[in-house]
Amino acid sequence: MAEVLPIRLYGDPVLRKKARPVTDFSGIPRLAENMLETMFEAGGVGLAGPQVGEAKRIFVAALYQDLPEEEEERVPLKKRVKETFVMVNPRITFAEGEAVGTEGCLSLPGLYSDDVPRKFRVRLEYQDEYGNPKVLEAEDYLARIVQHELDHLEGILFFDRLPPPLRKQFLEENRAELARMQKEAKAFLRELAR
Repeated sequence: MAEVLPIRLYGDPVLRKKARPVTDFSGIPRLAENMLETMFEAGGVGLAGPQVGEAKRIFVAALYQDLPEEEEERVPLKKRVKETFVMVNPRITFAEGEAVGTEGCLSLPGLYSDDVPRKFRVRLEYQDEYGNPKVLEAEDYLARIVQHELDHLEGILFFDRLPPPLRKQFLEENRAELARMQKEAKAFLRELAR
């Protein structure tokens, strides 16, 4: 049975560290299963290892069926999954096109920006949870998801990608909420250390 893991919030140092490559795959299938369950529970489209306190180069992602708004509330997210991805040691080998779009983050709940620049099309080389080599060609929304999650493995958060004036505005407008998250993150770390 998959376990729902606590999601680390903005202010937790693990979110700013560069994740380590995975060389031992023995615990990765279980970790991936738990990360997918955590992502579904939180209503997300992607989740990276650092977001659950694992400084490993792994992320999971999902594409969901679009449903009419009134049905969305009745059908659990897990039942709307079209495809899931487990990407270990991912790297972009090709990227092209420019796209600006909306992003949020499970580690910054409730905060969004409509101005996050990304590449429109990317090719990713990665390993699955068992260490098998894979390639993914992604564009538009899926390309945005994998770039966002890949950034987590580098210690980068979505607002870091904003042009400087917009980044400054984002930080100023959300100062109180970010401070609250930092406080919550510190309290969680103190609890873990007990």
